[in-house]
Amino acid sequence: MSTLPSAPSINREGLNDDQLRQFYVTMLRIRRFEEKVKELFLDARLYGSVHLYIGEEAVAAGACAALRDGDVISSTHRGHGHGIAKGLELGPMMAELMGKATGYNFGKGGSMHIASLDHGMLGANGIVAAGIPIATGAALGFWIRGSREVALCFFGDGGANHGAFHEGINFAATLKLPAIFLCENNHYAQYQPVTQDLPVSNVADRAAAYGIPGVIVDGADVLAVYAATRRAAERARAGEGPTLIEAKTYRFEGHFLGDPESYRAKEEVAAARTERDPLTRFATLLTQLGLAGAEDFQRYDDAVRQEVAAAVAFAESSPEPSPDLLLTDVYDVDGRA
Repeated sequence: MSTLPSAPSINREGLNDDQLRQFYVTMLRIRRFEEKVKELFLDARLYGSVHLYIGEEAVAAGACAALRDGDVISSTHRGHGHGIAKGLELGPMMAELMGKATGYNFGKGGSMHIASLDHGMLGANGIVAAGIPIATGAALGFWIRGSREVALCFFGDGGANHGAFHEGINFAATLKLPAIFLCENNHYAQYQPVTQDLPVSNVADRAAAYGIPGVIVDGADVLAVYAATRRAAERARAGEGPTLIEAKTYRFEGHFLGDPESYRAKEEVAAARTERDPLTRFATLLTQLGLAGAEDFQRYDDAVRQEVAAAVAFAESSPEPSPDLLLTDVYDVDGRA
């Protein structure tokens, strides 16, 4: 009698079937949102520049799933995926990209500065490494009031060479602040390989200088990212201080949309799309576990595409910001509005 092959043995990290499926849906939501952003940008229907997160979805999805309500994140110029994984709604996000009044920041932030304090999203940031001191400051606040929330900072490999990286981690490590520093190493700091900027083999190797754990994970493996972040969060909540996580990932698009990408071979990008696509990998795992099949994946995709289409419709039908908003949320050095 023939038997079906057994499902692969994996460490499910205590996750149930629905939670595993949700990882895929979150990554798919990020992918389809970014694909639509690319389409809209090329049609000149968005303001400003955009930096797509396609290929890195497992990092945001895995990390944010390991956080709790009340925890916060800071982001980068490539921040749409972080916001979606943290629970921001697609409609106000798309409206922000279109400069509409219904955007999370009333259309004044745009692609690189989406923030929502209600969701624990302290903001994307167009300045490289600028999210590190922001997250460190939030962690300091949690530490002062004796609460158990955690602040997680996403930053890129290029940010690991900025002063804010060293100052923020040193400060957090010295006070044992409840912080997680997550480097998304996509191997290129804007237009050049990270090997030209980094004198050590891994960003995580630098953790030793601050007396904190340095962890390297496969950034295309959503479960590996989740597990590392969950352990780092547990450590932080226990008062043991921060962790530096390095997720080895890869961006499938250029540094920005329109980047000619003369600094890397087309064959390299094509290989990454084939071998390191986090959605394909996790879909294969779900199939092997018997948790989803072709009809399920089609249903997920149809539902997510409808969400994205609704977000575009919401944004396009939203009003332009009133001139009265021009000076709101603007403060002088004394903190006066």
